[in-house]
Amino acid sequence: MQIAIELPNDFVKLQSIQEIEHEIRLSYALWLFKNGKITISKAAKLANVDIYSFISECKRNEVPIINITKEELLEDST
Repeated sequence: MQIAIELPNDFVKLQSIQEIEHEIRLSYALWLFKNGKITISKAAKLANVDIYSFISECKRNEVPIINITKEELLEDST
């Protein structure tokens, strides 16, 4: 599927089309992963990066990789 969006010219001049596409794909993948809509491997695929790069992007964007509280973790270990 292809989605088209219209951006003002002054925004497009800041980056190449490829850079904009990468940023949009990455941002959407991070959002979907953060909200539990897709797995980390699917998010990496959507962002068109390997899983290690996606994990780095999660860290850079403060998106938790493991969504479990300290209490849940301690409860599981007993």
